[in-house]
Amino acid sequence: MSNLITSRSTSWLNKVPEVALSFWIIKIMSTTVGETGADFLAVNAGFGQAVTCTVMGALLACALFVQLRTRRYTPWIYWLTVVLVSVVGTQITDLLTDDLGVSLFISTAVFSVALAAIFLIWYRVEQTLSIHDIVTRRRELFYWAAILCTFALGTAAGDLATEALGLGFTWGVVAFGVLISITYAVWKVGGNAVLTF
Repeated sequence: MSNLITSRSTSWLNKVPEVALSFWIIKIMSTTVGETGADFLAVNAGFGQAVTCTVMGALLACALFVQLRTRRYTPWIYWLTVVLVSVVGTQITDLLTDDLGVSLFISTAVFSVALAAIFLIWYRVEQTLSIHDIVTRRRELFYWAAILCTFALGTAAGDLATEALGLGFTWGVVAFGVLISITYAVWKVGGNAVLTF
């Protein structure tokens, strides 16, 4: 098995960027653009959840097609794909909540279980979850599935905290900021890099 992975790896370079401060800054900006962009298109521009989700889903499929065909990390397509995944992930949760009436408690729980299942299957199949080894198409598909589920979960959990639980946006930012700080501190003192990522 390791020979198979090694032989495949020789023609691929890692498909995701190095995790550094710049990664997290761009990731936060991409998430913000995705979240606000989805809401703007669906509500302010008047396209509605279904049209926005369909159009953005098609754009995401095109971006993923290009991303999957590259052999190495290419910043413009990688980050475009992240923004579109953010928009679609947000739309999935908003569609479930606003149009289908699914409780944020349920969607948060379902997306949490789905993300855990993706990671479990990914690990059982690939024996690693490291983003430093996204060197095969199968690993990259697991990676993007996890990212999409993460964005849907982030929207559900964020809306659950700020709206359903009544924290509001200010206290929601504080609460999630504290959770991020704790995670960073755990990583800094030697916590598992894959888990804290």
